[in-house]
Amino acid sequence: MSATKDRLVLGVVATDATFELKDVRGERVWVGKCIHCQSALVVGQRGQTFGATLEHIVARAHGGTDELRNLALACARCNHGKGVRTDRLRPSDPRVVELRAKLELRRAERWRDPA
Repeated sequence: MSATKDRLVLGVVATDATFELKDVRGERVWVGKCIHCQSALVVGQRGQTFGATLEHIVARAHGGTDELRNLALACARCNHGKGVRTDRLRPSDPRVVELRAKLELRRAERWRDPA
């Protein structure tokens, strides 16, 4: 993963209240939840991911940016599934609008100001 992506991942971790530092198998890592299915995600202290992916709430294909409020972490399966289902649709498609609103609300509920 690139240094830029690592920084973005750590930015999401810092602003997502589901992530906590924990000891896993003798290593200190961030453990949190997928924005979609709530399954456990693990992120290393330098931003390396283990099955987690950067989720753009407003997809880049629809003009989404790397601004932290537009980013979340998701398991690879959920992120890929969202892309397959919605990236080909118009941003104004009701399915896209509904999913975007749901994810924006979930991200806002999980938001914490970075230290």
